[in-house]
Amino acid sequence: MVTFDIKFVKGTFGFICKAAILMVFVFPFLWMISTSLQTFQETLTFPPTWIPAWPQWNNFVQAMQSGPFLTYARNSLVVTLSVIILQLVVMIPAAYAFAKYKFVGKELLFALVLLAFMIPGQVTFIPVYLMLADWGVINSLLPQIIPFMANAFGIFLLRQYFMQIPQEIIESGRLDNASELKIIWKIMIPMSMPALATIALFSFVSHWNDYFWPLVMTDSAQVRPLTMGIAMLRETEGISNWHIIMAGNVVLVVPILIVYLFTSRQIVKAFVYSGIK
Repeated sequence: MVTFDIKFVKGTFGFICKAAILMVFVFPFLWMISTSLQTFQETLTFPPTWIPAWPQWNNFVQAMQSGPFLTYARNSLVVTLSVIILQLVVMIPAAYAFAKYKFVGKELLFALVLLAFMIPGQVTFIPVYLMLADWGVINSLLPQIIPFMANAFGIFLLRQYFMQIPQEIIESGRLDNASELKIIWKIMIPMSMPALATIALFSFVSHWNDYFWPLVMTDSAQVRPLTMGIAMLRETEGISNWHIIMAGNVVLVVPILIVYLFTSRQIVKAFVYSGIK
């Protein structure tokens, strides 16, 4: 009986802690969605209104019509997908070389990768900006893509996964006259899908939500991403229209949630069917 009570108390305490942590993360989303469906008057009431008297779906229409939002969304999509694709093209061969090859200067080069991983982008943005200005690509989509073609964190994480793959599997592929490119495509990538899916998710969230870099590199609405379009909703004639701002934020968040749901399933599937445990 005592054992049952202890387990019950532990289970109840664990449930309460999990529920409290869940509310910390869920509460901002609930407040954002609720506010996006309210009228302007309801956003000013105290105590706050949680359930709108009548959902204002027109708030989303007003948010989308407040600027060239289709252009903003297209720019965000092009930049984010381009960065992910280019990172995979650079990251996979680099991680494979660091994990499975021996060459002069390997440790030094990998140390430089780790150093790049530890240095925040805000420290290097001035020399990068000057370099891109010399190239004449400022105020376009290119400066939002080129500096992020290499992902130091992705190279590090993927290298760790590649190192777990037995060398015997790679040697078997070479005995079958498989090229290095085929080994990467047929062996390394399928067995490292958890890492690839995780890196792609982090990269998507980071660049879809990026605000600082586009703010520095662009000054035209034609090349700015969705984050800057949402930021421009903050002030309209000196009044904060929180219902319109939150509607825009919902539009910004929905693609991230969709990508997260899709990627999380891929990670689970990859862990189940891959040989890495």
